[in-house]
Amino acid sequence: MGKYQLITVLGPTACGKTTFAVALAKCLNTEIISADSRQVYRRMDIGTGKDLDDYTINGIKIPYHLIDICEPGTKYSVFKYQHDFFDTFHRLRDEEKIPVLCGGTGMYIEAILKGYNLPDVPPNPELRKSLSGKSLGELKEILASYKVLHNKTDVDSAQRAIRAIEIEAHYKGVSPGKNEFEPVNSLIIGIDIDRGLRRERISRRLRSRLAAGMIDEIRALLDSGIHPDDLIYYGLEYKYLTLYILEKLTYDEMVSQLEIAIHQFAKRQMTWFRGMERRGFTIHWIDASVPTEEKIRKTIEIMNKTK
Repeated sequence: MGKYQLITVLGPTACGKTTFAVALAKCLNTEIISADSRQVYRRMDIGTGKDLDDYTINGIKIPYHLIDICEPGTKYSVFKYQHDFFDTFHRLRDEEKIPVLCGGTGMYIEAILKGYNLPDVPPNPELRKSLSGKSLGELKEILASYKVLHNKTDVDSAQRAIRAIEIEAHYKGVSPGKNEFEPVNSLIIGIDIDRGLRRERISRRLRSRLAAGMIDEIRALLDSGIHPDDLIYYGLEYKYLTLYILEKLTYDEMVSQLEIAIHQFAKRQMTWFRGMERRGFTIHWIDASVPTEEKIRKTIEIMNKTK
């Protein structure tokens, strides 16, 4: 495995990256580090697609990290993710393992591989007060006024947009310091899924998760005292199902709007990964439709060729 410190498995939602990454980790006798911005939250299982059973192969549990590490309602940041990642990464490297980083949150992945300097951004009460009451469209215009966007997260709610502006305003007012973390030399494997198949899988998976109790999961989170706005902040399933539970959407409206939003999200994920290639990353794409064993064989072949 030569020069690589890490293997990264990325791809859009519903491409099958977790199943492959776990099988690859088993083959290489290593462990998984998640790169999913919502799977960090406990009790948010069905809506985030944790599918923890996928981490067991033939009765053997493949260890995973950075899943279920904080409470719902809190705001987990890229800054925090970097620190949590490198704590785990260095420990696994001390054990002479090459971890498998797996996920679809492009900002998290890129922050790790490039070792970006990301200061911890505190809340700015005055800025928040000045932005309160503005529409999502107005907030997006303000966010777009920053020439260099460091915070490229989805802004599908006013709360997320305000936080994004807060981060950009902080960056504008501080001088960049020395990077805390070194870039990581990683082999990057992308799971390339045909658009039609991706759409089919997303639609099928959404209905499966609804049948598995996703509404009850989100209702339980609300009943536990988590504010609706905090769940809406997490976007996608948590946004639309919360609006349904609050009776702001009918069931059919919720399903239809959520399905469209997930398709758009998958498209944005691919846009990010293609952008990574333009920014100098080499991503080795493997067809999602080939069997897992073939994906592993191709990955080992790429690893040997690029030593």
